[in-house]
Amino acid sequence: MIVFIGACLGLLCGSFTNVLIARVPSGEQWRTGSSRCPNCRTDLAWYDNIPVLSWVLLRRRCRHCHEPISARYPVVELTVAIVFALVADVFGTSALAVALVYLAVITVALTAIDLEHRRLPDALTLPAYPVLAVAIAIYAGMENEWWILARALIGAAILGGVYFALWFAYPKGMGFGDVKAAGMLGLALGAVGWSAVAVGAIAGPLIGGVVGVAVVIRSRRARGVAIPYGPWLIAGAWLGILAGNWIGHGYVDLVTGGLS
Repeated sequence: MIVFIGACLGLLCGSFTNVLIARVPSGEQWRTGSSRCPNCRTDLAWYDNIPVLSWVLLRRRCRHCHEPISARYPVVELTVAIVFALVADVFGTSALAVALVYLAVITVALTAIDLEHRRLPDALTLPAYPVLAVAIAIYAGMENEWWILARALIGAAILGGVYFALWFAYPKGMGFGDVKAAGMLGLALGAVGWSAVAVGAIAGPLIGGVVGVAVVIRSRRARGVAIPYGPWLIAGAWLGILAGNWIGHGYVDLVTGGLS
């Protein structure tokens, strides 16, 4: 039931995530105002704004201007719903789960924006630091384990520090937005555990490397291919958050079993 409720909330929050994706890059107001058609800018009635379902019933077109509506909208809504459901399954209804579903909205929005605009807006990344820190502090206080907060801050320093060093060494190879996003993700990874930090830190470059090689092979040229790194950094972090402890324990068991 918790997973089902999480998925339903994720669908609703996925609709809001689409608002962030559409408005934040252009500097539009996203805190107020109704959802509207991206083509004719007509405000949408509630029955035309039901996550996924309205897109299907309208046959992927706006009711007013009849222009096609991108499949990105239902994909984003379903993605947020899936991540919410996974967070609910792994972390239940804890304060940490609340912090992570907030992170889900921010990171899905950042992924879509980076894929389309090649940037990670400060308007989404920077406010996430205090929001996550407060939520993690509440979680640590409720668990009476203040080391959780300290570990989260260390995680942010490690991941942010590593990517800052990479950016400083070769600024043309990475945007500073990736550095700020890395620190934000490090907070969440540290709150989950050291295994999450390790898996999240390693998985991002691995996923990015595989994608980069695939893009180069497909384009048949090694130079001049622009590949946004933010989505793969985020994907690696989520692997660490959701499965890092399981992967870490499995690795330790494999190593200790082989040595025994």
